Amino acid sequence: MSDEETAQGERVPKEGFQIQIDRDHFTVHQEDMTGAEIRRVPNPAIGPDRDLFEVGPAHSDIKIEDNATVEIRDGLRFFTAPSHINPGLLGL
Repeated sequence: MSDEETAQGERVPKEGFQIQIDRDHFTVHQEDMTGAEIRRVPNPAIGPDRDLFEVGPAHSDIKIEDNATVEIRDGLRFFTAPSHINPGLLGL
């Protein structure tokens, strides 16, 4: 695999980075992406009714806000969950 050099002198694989969102596999070519950009990777895009989280093997899962920047690397995994959970009515 050959690499391309960015303006900052860093190496990026020509094939891009392999990431997962809700167990679906995607290839992205940016080294850094905002939460809003990650939400637009799947088709259809992840809606505002769902929260986006980065899966952390060495840390707790991290909620990714739309304006947060994520350093992209191969194997990075994300999942979504409903933004609001309605637990139901009490006394039923």
